[in-house]
Amino acid sequence: MSALNKNEITVFAPATVANVVCGFDILGFALDGLFDKMLIRKTNKKGVTIINKDDYNLPTQPDKNVIGAALLALLEAVPENIGFIVESTKIIKPGSGIGSSAASAAGAVVGANHLLNNRFSNQELVEFALCGEAVASGSKHADNIAPCIYGGITLIRSTTPLDIISIPSPTLYVTIVHPQIEVKTSEARQILKKQILLKDAIIQWGNIAGLIAGLMKSDYDLIGRSLVDVIVEPVRSILIPHFDEIKQKSMEAGALGGGISGSGPSVFFLSKDEKTAKTIEKAISNVYKNINIDFNTHVTTISNRGVKVQ
Repeated sequence: MSALNKNEITVFAPATVANVVCGFDILGFALDGLFDKMLIRKTNKKGVTIINKDDYNLPTQPDKNVIGAALLALLEAVPENIGFIVESTKIIKPGSGIGSSAASAAGAVVGANHLLNNRFSNQELVEFALCGEAVASGSKHADNIAPCIYGGITLIRSTTPLDIISIPSPTLYVTIVHPQIEVKTSEARQILKKQILLKDAIIQWGNIAGLIAGLMKSDYDLIGRSLVDVIVEPVRSILIPHFDEIKQKSMEAGALGGGISGSGPSVFFLSKDEKTAKTIEKAISNVYKNINIDFNTHVTTISNRGVKVQ
């Protein structure tokens, strides 16, 4: 039986990195090998039921849960009297900064869409999933949602109307470190400056354009030169233990560049090859071991696939 004829489907939703240093709220990419798992069943009763299969004690009331909010938005566009039961197993830790809420919201709507014979486009699915992201962070930002659904690197050119562009890129390895603290997205957004200097905006625009050009031209040097944030990172980095030190050690180890993943606390660094990525992992690990901070690390690549279903 094909996936399109099933009433039940298993979904794997990848972790993502948002902002990508200079691209606050507009750039993101999907990670390979890190994902949440969901079992989604279609029912003949309107509504959403959420069953948590992990120990994070997330809300099960649909409008208080990112999965539920995203699916309720989707169901508003479905005339049939149907609903969904979702068994959620979160592996991407909430508050980790690698798109935990986005994986839940995106995975839910992609899975539901498969059970509805793929009637909605990827862009429509992003719109639905944004309702889930709003529950988690208080705002509808698509920089995690879009790469989670589309895969690869995505640019959010506009949110009103929504305009998502997939950006081609060379092979890039990603080193992630997650210090075991929590940074809530909503709180990390509150500390940002409400106004910025024109000179800083000009620098940031140049870096965003340079990063996109570097990715499309497979110009590693240009990618590295463009991975600079003069607006958000200087403020948010105070939330990350020893951020300046791990960034310095990573650059010395050969990183092209990197910074805070989403709102943190995870930090990421890009490199051209796996050997360099693992050298960076070791350098970061040594910093946190020396100051007795618990942490997790991952070495992976940018995934060209978004949410997978089976």
